[in-house]
Amino acid sequence: MNMKKDINLTGKKILVTAGSTWVAIDDVRVITNIFKGKIGLTIAIAAAEFGAAVTLLLGSSLDISCMNLPSTLRVVRFKYFEELDDLMTENLRSGNYDAVIHSAAVSDFKLAKKHEGKIKSNTGNLTLELVPTKKIVDGVKKLAPEVFLVKFKLEVGISVERLIEVASDSMRQSSADLVVANIYNPNFTDHEAYIIDISGKVTNVQGKEAIALKILENIYEGL
Repeated sequence: MNMKKDINLTGKKILVTAGSTWVAIDDVRVITNIFKGKIGLTIAIAAAEFGAAVTLLLGSSLDISCMNLPSTLRVVRFKYFEELDDLMTENLRSGNYDAVIHSAAVSDFKLAKKHEGKIKSNTGNLTLELVPTKKIVDGVKKLAPEVFLVKFKLEVGISVERLIEVASDSMRQSSADLVVANIYNPNFTDHEAYIIDISGKVTNVQGKEAIALKILENIYEGL
């Protein structure tokens, strides 16, 4: 990554979340989403290379076993929604983090009641009742009021103007300091995002590395 030399995060502690969460249907089946966590991993590596001590909470769908990661990057794996929720609470209560970058694709719904064991394949038509999950990101500032919070917002099939409105409202809801918003398009080969700060300034950025750099620039200036 082409690093900017004027960003120095030495001595800072940053918590990054990335990847998808699972919610259980029964003991062997889950509901999840298509996102792997590549943007979050890119951000975590960049932050470590800028000198920060980084903890990355990473979902199970991305294989990093062959990667040579910075020594200041600690990776903690999770699978289920509840695991990420517990890890966030544990880290925020004890970690004294300067910034949280919450890029994980967190499940918005879970089963009203998980089925015990394994649902038989000959059951026939099956109806699953889903209820909303808690918004993990909305609890970050309650656990760590002074932390610099970066929130991600993804929408499908809306205009850029509407995306910016929705993302700005979402930023205020979570008391975030920065929101990274994008519109899902399966034909995109790389990320395009609109980064919005608390003053309302919107910056269009393309590419995972450029997005990571812009986020870390904002954190550096904000801290």
